[in-house]
Amino acid sequence: MDVTQVLCMNGGNGDNSYSNNSLLQRMVISMTKPVIEHALRNLYHGLNFPKTLLMADLGCSSGLNTLLVTSELVKSIDKIRLQSGQDESPEIQLYLNDLPQNDFNNIFLSVSRFQKSLAKQTIRNSSSPPCYFVGVPGSFYTRLFPNKSLHFVHSSYSLMWLSKVPEMTETNKGNIYMSATSPPSVIRAYRDQFQTDFSTFLKCRAEEVVTDGRMVLTILGRRSDDPSSKECCFVWDLLATALNHMVVEGLIEEEKMDSFNIPQYAPCAKEVRNEVEKEGSFTIDHLEVSDVNWDASTDHNLILSEDDGHGYNMGKCMRAVAEPMILSHFGETIVEEVFERYTNIIKDRMSKQKTSLINVTVSMTRKA
Repeated sequence: MDVTQVLCMNGGNGDNSYSNNSLLQRMVISMTKPVIEHALRNLYHGLNFPKTLLMADLGCSSGLNTLLVTSELVKSIDKIRLQSGQDESPEIQLYLNDLPQNDFNNIFLSVSRFQKSLAKQTIRNSSSPPCYFVGVPGSFYTRLFPNKSLHFVHSSYSLMWLSKVPEMTETNKGNIYMSATSPPSVIRAYRDQFQTDFSTFLKCRAEEVVTDGRMVLTILGRRSDDPSSKECCFVWDLLATALNHMVVEGLIEEEKMDSFNIPQYAPCAKEVRNEVEKEGSFTIDHLEVSDVNWDASTDHNLILSEDDGHGYNMGKCMRAVAEPMILSHFGETIVEEVFERYTNIIKDRMSKQKTSLINVTVSMTRKA
């Protein structure tokens, strides 16, 4: 699997698009607003009220969430500026980054509407801060920006994605991710790939972020020390269940199943802290772990039939995330069948037990 080619959320605004099926991710962004605002307040004061701020959203994806992040950044700066007694709004340069296959067109088609909406939301007697948008296609495991150019970096639900599928010495048979039945060597391969990737990410950002610049990252993670714990692997175990049923029925080749692995790693807070301290360029200001229920993917304004029940929207949320990878590896013919089965399995599990995702959020300052 060439991650740079297939790791993208479903684009556009259709029924299976990420734009229309990312309410859970939207809730996570909203949950981290206090951490982001605190980091921005310290940044703005620490830089002595700069006239220009350069900010980057890494792994921005597309749809409403992309511009939600942008809106919150701009409104927070405007609020902090007014509370500090500053008359002049800083100019804000916003870099929106994701892999080249991301639906950047959908983002930029929405910018004009977003700017009009933002102007209406700004604090009374305050003009909307001037914002300039730039799309930056490329992997955040490489350099993306000039030396010492960024004041603030944000990323939400992106850094759990690895730069590549880990190189394994044993087959992860019957699984598509780390699992309780995965060989120990598979778990080590995933952990090693995360450590390599996250260290690379930190080194790249260390060269790009100014002294005293801030970075706030929210990563899909876990509380447990066990990388294969159910709290971070369950959602992929259920997809593996759907795929294995189709192998048994002869709809998918067993070799195809055994060669498919998800390029993701959900770290615990201790692993995040260890990598930040090991790389050494940033000071951790705040590190927290939170939960979000799978039900957060449900739009409560949406009227569902009795047959839909729990899990319908979580199934669509996971389809928006995983479909490009399934399509690339297994082909188009089985896609509808896979996600119908997967959604039914999710609905069944959610009707019987509490299901949630774990978030690790870290706020950092660039050392001198």
